Amino acid sequence: MNDTSPTESTQPRPVPTDDSGRVLTHVSPDADDSLLHLGVVGDTYTILVSGADTAGRYTLIDMHVPPGGGPPPHRHDFEEMFTILDGEIELTFRGVSTVATAGETINVPANAPHVFRNVSDLPARLLCLCSPAGQEEFFKEVGVPVAHRTDAPPPLDAAATAAFIAKAVALAPKYRTELLLGDAKP
Repeated sequence: MNDTSPTESTQPRPVPTDDSGRVLTHVSPDADDSLLHLGVVGDTYTILVSGADTAGRYTLIDMHVPPGGGPPPHRHDFEEMFTILDGEIELTFRGVSTVATAGETINVPANAPHVFRNVSDLPARLLCLCSPAGQEEFFKEVGVPVAHRTDAPPPLDAAATAAFIAKAVALAPKYRTELLLGDAKP
């Protein structure tokens, strides 16, 4: 039985007071030297807004995905939304593939297996919002800093690729992520 009366449960809570310790975030991904650009799985991810900027509520990442680029199949315990700014990507969600083009938005529910790939001949640019924040911290741990949001990460030889995969697999649980390597279908 519910101890709260119907009147009490329907009363909206007041809006909290302003936290004057938080500041406005205003960035320019092509000109802001303070932004971190990270090479991850052949893509370049620029952290636009981090969890530190949003009190952990979300992170916003600018993704430059070259032809053939994209992460391996995975799933995670947070919401992820992509807005395609340029180009197109193929997203496979629970085994069903669809193509998203510039101007379209895709929301991937938490815990759902998925993968995306740039199957076109041109780079794609995506805004990726993860809520709550934390995914940017995973990228910081596994990524390699690069100078600009469109710079490619350095190529990896077989040994470096194996080391990257091992590091990503080991760190993924810390960031509520599971990499679906092998025979698993997204």
